[in-house]
Amino acid sequence: MLSSWLHLIALTVYLGAIVGLGALLLPSLAALDKHEDRVQFLAHGLKFYNPLQVGALGILIFTGAFQLTELKAAYREMFIKQLGYDLAIKLFFAFFLVILSVYQSLGIGHRFVRRKEGGEPVTPAQLDSIIHRLKGANWCILLLALITLWLGLRLRS
Repeated sequence: MLSSWLHLIALTVYLGAIVGLGALLLPSLAALDKHEDRVQFLAHGLKFYNPLQVGALGILIFTGAFQLTELKAAYREMFIKQLGYDLAIKLFFAFFLVILSVYQSLGIGHRFVRRKEGGEPVTPAQLDSIIHRLKGANWCILLLALITLWLGLRLRS
């Protein structure tokens, strides 16, 4: 029971982080005029977003695995026959969701924050490229998250 609640809370935090990045943080950059202000604002936002997203995703994966163990115990020998196909499809999408989320947080966001904190200059073209990659990854993550969520709900019914 506790893992179900923790799973729902982690799912809410994870989806909220994705939507927050795409709907709040990245669009807010356009309101800033100075390039250095945009770099600073994005770095501060990503310092909060990156651990939040990866942490919520980690909790989501572990609590999902715990719930899967409970389902396996309930279905016993019928587990593969009843849930095998749907579970395989869900895990397929979840795998790409994890890869893309880690790429966005660590491959783009964390590298940018480290670069900024290390004192390396970021040109406007580089910043635009980073923002573009964050936006593209965010849309893909949102789509994969919704597909995975829908497939997860199908497992419960």
